[in-house]
Amino acid sequence: MPSPWTATVLTLFPQAFPGPLGLSVVGRGLEQGFWALETLDIRDFAMDKHRSVDDTPAGGGAGMIMRADVLSAAFDAAAAGQPADRPAFLLSPRGRPLRQADLWALAQGPGVILVCGRFEGVDARFADARQVEEVSLADIVLAGGEVAAMALLEGVARILPGVVGDPQSTRDESFEGGLLEYPQYTRPAVWEGRAIPPVLVSGDHGAVAQWRQEQRLAVTRQRRPDLWAAHSGEAGAKTGAGPGTERGAGSGTGGKEDANDERH
Repeated sequence: MPSPWTATVLTLFPQAFPGPLGLSVVGRGLEQGFWALETLDIRDFAMDKHRSVDDTPAGGGAGMIMRADVLSAAFDAAAAGQPADRPAFLLSPRGRPLRQADLWALAQGPGVILVCGRFEGVDARFADARQVEEVSLADIVLAGGEVAAMALLEGVARILPGVVGDPQSTRDESFEGGLLEYPQYTRPAVWEGRAIPPVLVSGDHGAVAQWRQEQRLAVTRQRRPDLWAAHSGEAGAKTGAGPGTERGAGSGTGGKEDANDERH
């Protein structure tokens, strides 16, 4: 039997996992063996009796920096005996913003190693030496990488084979095809004077499909100009309508925080 898709999380707070990942369909998938979750406590790889994992920043400044030697020892233990093509990410506000396409790509592989940063940051030599890519959940600063890691893992786990009962439900949603999802409705047919759009109860499947596509286009254009520009550019290229607008994605690092702030 092949090994399940496996996530290994390096963290100072292994007790935080599985947390929400143990609930609902993702939790059932974990329990049933469709994917696996491992945690390593970074402090177990500290090199002194105080189990220190951080030190003051070179050049001065506020906060503390996670040490490269401690992190690399934890990382090497996590990578030992694992497939060489298993990607590794450091959750960081400095990183490349994650996209739904990244989750689909991860789901096709053997798993992932996630490193959860804390404090003011991580010694840059660690990511360089171990070829760990920095990725960001959004243009926000969190107290640490654990919540971001959980979000990434839930996003991947729910699209793994066997986790969700109807696989089509993971294809007919926001970001698939570069667009946001259309609005959804259910009973009651009229609520506080607001009725479900008549087309959705018409029984005309073709009209429903057309309405949903029109809504996807309208909602994306209104709420996500970046996605709309990319979608319009791709459509224009396919029809020969000329180049589209290039999409940019920020990866803000956040402002300077209190000396005790902990970063993801």
